[in-house]
Amino acid sequence: MPRKEILDQIQKYIHPFRISSGKGFQLKDFDPGDTRGLNMEKDEAADLLQRGTRWLAEEQDMLYAQDRWSLLLLFQAMDAAGKDGTIKHVMSGVNPQGCQVFSFKQPSREDLAHDFMWRYVTRLPERGRIGIFNRSYYEEVLVVRVHEEILKRQRLPPSFMGTRIWDERLADIAHFEDYLTRQGIIILKFFLHVSREEQKKRFMKRLENPEKNWKFSPSDVHERKFWRDYMSAFEAAIAATASEQAPWYVVPADNKWFTRLVVAAAIVEAVEKLDLAYPKVSPEQKKELAAARSQLAREA
Repeated sequence: MPRKEILDQIQKYIHPFRISSGKGFQLKDFDPGDTRGLNMEKDEAADLLQRGTRWLAEEQDMLYAQDRWSLLLLFQAMDAAGKDGTIKHVMSGVNPQGCQVFSFKQPSREDLAHDFMWRYVTRLPERGRIGIFNRSYYEEVLVVRVHEEILKRQRLPPSFMGTRIWDERLADIAHFEDYLTRQGIIILKFFLHVSREEQKKRFMKRLENPEKNWKFSPSDVHERKFWRDYMSAFEAAIAATASEQAPWYVVPADNKWFTRLVVAAAIVEAVEKLDLAYPKVSPEQKKELAAARSQLAREA
């Protein structure tokens, strides 16, 4: 099937979840269990995902060779929504040389000695590369907003810790992303939208399976107490920072196979729009190549 036809088909599975303007955005309008009526067996979904990853691998090779654009993928979610698995499966065919993955945990002393964006800025992808943030600077308006005691550890001057700090930080992030897009960085932001009920099921599986016990932390259950606060913070963040240049994708995450298909399709569509190609060889370079070929041919 020609690529254009494939792109036309996948649009109906990604565009309903694409938020390019925060006006009127409400998280309750998105169902974590939605699959857009797409029903398929696990093997079918795996085959379709594999085709998408192969396509992405081809595009990534040209992205690296062209060395003009870079791609920044941000993943945000509640625990057990499937961020790690989605990144693993969707990026499985990408050349590791052209891809960088960063997982941002609790900030270090050095991080806290700088502004809230510092540690993220130092990890932005170089031209020609794909950068993946497993959690990102949005944590500064999510977990820090829900647990304001974390904000106190950032040692800001008291005059800058008023009630407007969250609106100000969201505005800073929106301006920052606008700046990045004008430097050739394509930004795609994914909120893996898992339901509270599905999260509970996945936590129970981790507890019941000894091989998955290491994934579970008592803090995971503790954070469920703040579910409404987190949903409110996610809604505010998406509404304030969704733009045409740096869209959000509110991806249903109750069905992992569908989550991965939507993420892969969104990335493929965005990269395809760049109309990438391998660098053209100039006449001078062709002469140099011909000379090199002749020299090698003459070797004993």
